[in-house]
Amino acid sequence: MIIDDLNLIEPIQKALKSEGYTNPTPIQEMAIPCLLEGRDLLGCAQTGTGKTAAFAIPILQGLSYEQRVIQERRQIKALIVAPTRELAIQIGESFRIYGANLNIKTLVIYGGVSQHPQTNDLARGIDILVATPGRLLDLIQQRFISLEQVKYFVLDEADRLLDMGMIIDVRKIITYLPKERQTMCFSATMPDEIAKLTTAILKNPVKIEITPVASTVDIIRQEVFFVDKINKVKLLISILKDKSVETALVFSRTKHGANKIVQSLEKEGLSAQAIHGNKSQNARQLALSNFKERKIRILVATDIAARGLDIDKLSHVINFDLPEVPETYVHRIGRTGRAGLSGIAISFCDYEEKSFLRDIQKLIAKTIPENTDNPYPLMDTTIKPKDGSLRRSSNSRSKDFRPSSSKYKKKPEKVGDNRRDGIK
Repeated sequence: MIIDDLNLIEPIQKALKSEGYTNPTPIQEMAIPCLLEGRDLLGCAQTGTGKTAAFAIPILQGLSYEQRVIQERRQIKALIVAPTRELAIQIGESFRIYGANLNIKTLVIYGGVSQHPQTNDLARGIDILVATPGRLLDLIQQRFISLEQVKYFVLDEADRLLDMGMIIDVRKIITYLPKERQTMCFSATMPDEIAKLTTAILKNPVKIEITPVASTVDIIRQEVFFVDKINKVKLLISILKDKSVETALVFSRTKHGANKIVQSLEKEGLSAQAIHGNKSQNARQLALSNFKERKIRILVATDIAARGLDIDKLSHVINFDLPEVPETYVHRIGRTGRAGLSGIAISFCDYEEKSFLRDIQKLIAKTIPENTDNPYPLMDTTIKPKDGSLRRSSNSRSKDFRPSSSKYKKKPEKVGDNRRDGIK
C-alpha cells in the first residue's frame, strides 16, 4: 500500500510527501481507514510502529472537514493524553508536520514549567490539545480548559500511565469529556486495569495488535557482556571510544547512577549528558536536542525520562543496568533499529543481574549471545543480600541464574517506558 491508497485529502498527502513518507506502516494501514469511518480503536503497539501518524492523520482530516462547514472561534476538538512531557512534545510536533497545510492549531501542555504561556495560548483558541494528565487536570480545575466540545480523544501509552500512577487522573479527565466522541487507546501491554478501562471507554472498537511486546526487532543485533559491577564504567568507556559507535543511548537504573556515568565519561573526554526526573524540563529538552543534533554522541537516561523518546538513526542502545522488568528491555532496545535501519543493543550483566537476563530471554524466547571480546570478564560471583553479608555461589555456571535461596531473590519493581512516529 502507498499513501495515495489511504483516501487522504490533498493537503495532508502533500505534507507527508514533503517529509519523504511514501508507504504506511502496518498499524497506519489498518488503523487510518477505520478511524476515518469514525470507529473507536484499541491498538496494542509499541513505540516505533508509527502509531502517532495512525491517529493524528484521521483527526486532522476530520477537523479539516468540520472547519469547511462551521466557522467559529477555535475550541478544543481533539484531546491527546500522554504520560511524559517528551512524548507530548513529539506528538504535538507530529500534528504540526502532518497538518502543515491546514488551518489547524495545536498546543502542548505539561507540568514542570510556568503555566502562563500555556494559558495565554489557550485563551487565543486551539483545535488540538496534547497534554500530560497532571497539568491538564490542574488547568481544567482552574477553568482555563473546557473539554465539552471534544470529538476525538486519544489515550497514548496507557500502560505507562498506569505504571507512573496516573490512571486515577486519567479517569477524572474522562469525566469531563462528552459521551459522544471517537476514542482511541494505544498501549504496548494490556494489564487488567487498562483492559477494564478500555472496556469502559471504547464503543465496539476495532482491535489492532502490532509487534507483540515479547518480540524484538530481528534487525537489532543483541549481545551481552558479563562484567563485574565495579568494571561496568571501564567497559562502557572502552566501547564508546570506538568511533563506530555513532550514537549511544545508555540506560541507568537510577538518576544518581546516570549522573555518575556522565561524570566518568566526561573525564575520559567523551561528550555525554543525562536526562532523568531530577533534571528540569529545559535541561532535559536541551540534552535531547543536543543528542538529536549530534552535538553529543551519548545520552544517559533512566526509563522514566526515556519514555516516548524519538531519535532518528540511533545506532546503539546500551543497558548499563539490566531492567528488573523484562518488558522494559524490549522497550529500551526498540529505540534503535527503526525505519528499516539496523541497530545494536548491548547489555552489561553482573552476577546479581543474571536472574534479570534469564527473565528477559524467557520473554523474547531467544538466547542473547555473549560477546567474549571482553577486556573486563566477570570474576565476582558473590551475592550481596540486604543484610550486607556475602555468599558465594556454589556453582557459578549453573543454568539457574537465581540464588538458590528465595531469601535472596529480588522482587521486580515496575519500571515504566521515535524516529518520529510517522509513516515510514
